[in-house]
Amino acid sequence: MLSFNYSAHDPKTGKTVSGKVDAEDERSASNLLVKEGLTPIEVKSEQEHNLLGFEKYFNRVASKDKVLFSRQMATLVNAGLPLLQALRNVNAQTTSKPFQKVINDLIISVEGGASLSASMAKHKNIFNEVYVNLIAAGEASGTLDKSLERLAIQQEKDADIISKIRGAMAYPIIVICVMIVVIGFMVVKIIPGVAVLYNSLPGAKLPLVTIILLDVAHFFIKFWWIVIILIGVIGFGSTRWARTVGGKRVIDKIKMKAWPIGPLFMKVYMARFARTSATLVSSGVPLIQMLETTARAVNNVHIEDSIDKAIEQVKGGKALSDALTNDKNFTPLVPNMIKIGEQSGTIDQMLDKVATYYETEVDNEINTIQTLMEPVLMIILGIFAFIIVAAVLLPVYSLANNNNLTSAF
Repeated sequence: MLSFNYSAHDPKTGKTVSGKVDAEDERSASNLLVKEGLTPIEVKSEQEHNLLGFEKYFNRVASKDKVLFSRQMATLVNAGLPLLQALRNVNAQTTSKPFQKVINDLIISVEGGASLSASMAKHKNIFNEVYVNLIAAGEASGTLDKSLERLAIQQEKDADIISKIRGAMAYPIIVICVMIVVIGFMVVKIIPGVAVLYNSLPGAKLPLVTIILLDVAHFFIKFWWIVIILIGVIGFGSTRWARTVGGKRVIDKIKMKAWPIGPLFMKVYMARFARTSATLVSSGVPLIQMLETTARAVNNVHIEDSIDKAIEQVKGGKALSDALTNDKNFTPLVPNMIKIGEQSGTIDQMLDKVATYYETEVDNEINTIQTLMEPVLMIILGIFAFIIVAAVLLPVYSLANNNNLTSAF
């Protein structure tokens, strides 16, 4: 049994009432409300309701758990086990508590007569549109095990690309953080000490670079709370702005065009488009539905706009390859390979080759960026180190020169 939060219209009083009801699934909960003389307005499982708040951050399911689920389900279904028995076996082997709750909900829903795809569609935070459509296609064609296997492969490829990008970003982030800490310590602790010593000498004058760093140090020491508030406001404002339509468009454009990440992200998007399209086409999903699903799976609003335009052209009778040709948001290889697939009837195979090519290119691009980042970071680090050393040593050299001049006279 699951608990459902509901809002319903009461014809007797004319008011909207809300409460909680226990049932096997959403349909059963609605039927219970109707039997009580209420007209259901909204019925949501308590789990889904809770996930709308902060609990969703503590109930995330890791990608590796979803990959393992797909592979285990594919193996068990291929071996001839009934769907419910396969779900129960996988649930017993799952170590993730949040995922166990989701699988248990799938079992209850399937027992109530719902399809697996419809049951998964209730958990959009776990099973995205690509996943649900592939499962639905597998159920319709009787190839659920193959659809699950394709999903596992796609999830592994996506997770591998994301992992490599994060790995490439880790090194520069660590170096920059260490650099900030070291420079902050030098500015706040070392430079003021040198200034105190130097100012104690009559007639001594600090160099300009030391004066500037001292002013910076005094500001951070005296107004550190303002700095923290500013960082918090900028971080919060930037996060909120990035979630707006305009902010997302700007960020997605930067990802596609800015050097050196532009070429990398373009290859990531092309690989994602080709891999998702190949998986959907090979599972028997119709072309228009495939494009609609892939448009949202790519996760870039500009490429999504291009795919939406292509959908309208395809509906008008134009070939997909022609619709994507000369589109600035797609590399020429993609429509060229699709055209070969259209002519030979092997679009899924051509798209798979495109995905494999760009996944390899992503590896090469990451290696190139890492190779470039090391000397660039070293140069930046050297510049800051030179400024700090100059601020510390120039007063000492000036003091030594003054002493030499004094002793000479």
